[in-house]
Amino acid sequence: MMDCTNSKRGLARSVREKIRLCIRVVLRRSSLSAESMKPLRRRSLVDDSGAALIEFAVSAAVLFMMLLGVIQVCYALYVYSYVSDAARVATRYAIVRGSNCTGMPDCNATSTQIQSYLRNIPYPGMSANNLTATATWLSVSTTPPTTWTVCATPCRNPGNAVQVQVTYQFPLNIPYWKNATVNISSTSQMVISN
Repeated sequence: MMDCTNSKRGLARSVREKIRLCIRVVLRRSSLSAESMKPLRRRSLVDDSGAALIEFAVSAAVLFMMLLGVIQVCYALYVYSYVSDAARVATRYAIVRGSNCTGMPDCNATSTQIQSYLRNIPYPGMSANNLTATATWLSVSTTPPTTWTVCATPCRNPGNAVQVQVTYQFPLNIPYWKNATVNISSTSQMVISN
């Protein structure tokens, strides 16, 4: 009995040795290394290699979207500053070009002339085509308290008022977000002096 077991073990050893010998011959002929023939280790489900890269990619996308969103909002505030200045400049342009205006071009300024004047002012970072100006002339009441009513026809007499509303169509572009156009507007009102 003992001899059979030993012979079976000896046979198994010789088969294993023959297989190893064949593998060595194949490896020599194909110039593969023994390292490449090692059995592949199965990756477990809890392996977290590469997780940091994925986390960074997701975090960076959100971070850059927020950063560029903040930059766009700051740019919108910058544009609002220029729109409010444009409203004041347009109102100033209209009050000195009333019905008693002499010696200036564009006396009795209209809403179209005011808009044309504004579009010729080079505001940095703004497109002149997105800028619109609307002028409304107001007449003063004759009895106290002072109230303003909209004139049916432009009443450009000194003592009346002009109100100019300037609107800028601001293109809001935030990555991974819906692109939109935001209307930024400002209104200025002054009394006609000329």
